[in-house]
Order: sequence, then structure tokens, then C-alpha cells
Amino acid sequence: MKVDIFNFDLPRDLIAKKSANPKDSANLLLINGSSLSSKQIHNLPELFNEGDLFIVNDTKVIASRVEGKLDNKKIEITFLEEIKNEIWRALVKPAKKVKSGDKVILYGKHILKVIEKRNDGEILFDVQLKKQKFINLLNFYGQLPLPPYLKNNNMENPYDEYQTIFASKEGAVASPTAGLHFTKELLSAFIKKNILIEKITLHIGSGTFLPVKSDNINQHSMHEEVFEISKDTAKNINSVKKNGGKIIAVGTTVLRALESSIDKNGDVKANKGSTNLFITPKSKIITTDYLLTNFHLPKSTLFILVCSYAGIKVMKNAYEYAIKNKFKFYSLGDACLIKKDN
Repeated sequence: MKVDIFNFDLPRDLIAKKSANPKDSANLLLINGSSLSSKQIHNLPELFNEGDLFIVNDTKVIASRVEGKLDNKKIEITFLEEIKNEIWRALVKPAKKVKSGDKVILYGKHILKVIEKRNDGEILFDVQLKKQKFINLLNFYGQLPLPPYLKNNNMENPYDEYQTIFASKEGAVASPTAGLHFTKELLSAFIKKNILIEKITLHIGSGTFLPVKSDNINQHSMHEEVFEISKDTAKNINSVKKNGGKIIAVGTTVLRALESSIDKNGDVKANKGSTNLFITPKSKIITTDYLLTNFHLPKSTLFILVCSYAGIKVMKNAYEYAIKNKFKFYSLGDACLIKKDN
């Protein structure tokens, strides 16, 4: 399938530079086939019933972008993940200055060793600290690895605005942005109506920013991301489904984790590992009834995913409506609630 099928014209001024205030006042486009209607995020409890279940991602973005010194010259390092004990993948600017065997100094005292320079531009570092101690170091000295379009942003407090209310498990380099819309007030409204919330973890990696470079989407290699679904969470999801409740995935990361964890009966199973699942129009979505997600960029794997969820024609029509009505796109933008195309 050609990637150009998933292209559309997006005015640059519709890419959000800051969140709605309050966050649950963001626009919400309801998509049910050809039926479109507009509400706000705080209306979500009105749309669902007692016993329905929202599944959120509790990953937390670490302050993984730091400044180091190599031969007394500054370099920028964005640490991505620990791949084995004390060895981290990272992106470096400028990467051409770095070679295997180099030593990089952080904060004037901590020494990193360059283990390998990969063909894809990634650098492997021996950070010489256990994982949690190194994360603590990054969080103390580093900066959030904001997407390029937010580098000179209008956010008053990025550490609050770019983390979800659920963030607790450190390890992501990007926020699960559908969850950014949730507030304490919205959660209280869920509780009053006995609408349930379960948490899974998927640590979003740098690949979330990568475009589809091949002409055919079948030739695209999806990035791997680490995730975990607990036994209790899997049990509760399956119980809601069997009792006729609706399952709502809050974000594409949640959907990928769930669809990567199905047993032979179609139930969600407890799982801990990694996934490189690429959800395309050939995929059959089993685990959920609705997807809450932000508006995505043209020809991205995320727009391909939402087209897989509801149909290409439906989503192109919905995005045309969103653009015409000045909905905000991308990480800090508005959201849509999509009913699955059966």
C-alpha cells in the first residue's frame, strides 16, 4: 500500500505550541463512521457508562537530553534506553565528532565511554552507573527531550505540561500525548460515574518521531518499544469485555501494547517485553472498542494506525473536518475519540 494514500495538507499554524488551559478543555472530535460531532475532553464521562474501562499509559519521560564535553568541546546527547547493564543507546549532536573509545565528561566530573558508533547514527555509551542511579543523574541535570517543533516553545512549565497525570514509570523519551488531556477533575468525574481506569506501561522511544521513508508502507520497519501489562490489568480488561463494557485505549501506545498481547482466544494476556507491531489497514483490531488519540501528522505511522482503526476514507474525512474547524494537531493539540470500524 502506497504511503501517499496517507498524505494530506496540514497548515503549519495548526500544530499546537502549548496545551489547552485547563487541559481537559481541549477540543474532542467524535468519529463514528461518517458521523462527526465536536465536544471537549471534559465531556468524556457523559459519553460512557458505569463499568466501561479506559486504559492509560503510565510511562514517564526522563530528562534525557544533556550537554557533555568531548576534548573540551560541547556535544548534545539524548539518551534513549539502557540496552544492557550500564550500556545506553543515545543520539549525539554532532555525531561526526564522536568515535569508539572516546571519553565524554558530564557535569565536569562523570565520565562516559563510547563503546560503539552505529551505522544508523546511534552511539552506545558505557555510563558506568546502574540504571536508576543514571536516570536520577539525568533527571537532576538534564532537560526533557522535547520534539524539535517545541524546542522554542510557549510552555510555562514543560515538566508539568509534557508529562501526563499518570506518569510514574520512568523510561520514555516522548510523552504518551493522549493522556496529557486528563486532569484531576476529569478523573473525579470518572470515579463518580464508576467508569474504570487501568494502567499499562509502554516506554516511548525515539522511533516515534521517524517518518515512513519507503514508498510502500509494507517496507517500513517499525521501531521496538518496551512495555508491560500486569496480570491484574489483563484480568480486569478481559472481565470488562466479558461483561459487555466498552474498552477505550488512551493513545496509540496503549493500543500497540494491547494488540501485541493477545492469546489464542482473543483475550489480553499479561506480558512484559518489547513490540515492533506496525498497525496497518491489513491489521484486525481485537482488544478495544474506542481509541482516544491526538491528531497526527501526514504519512506518519500514527495516522496510518488511526486509518486502520476506522478506515482510510473515514479518517481523511474527519481530518478534513478538523482542519477546516481549526483543531490543533500533534503532541499538545486537540483529540479525537474514534469508534472502531467493525
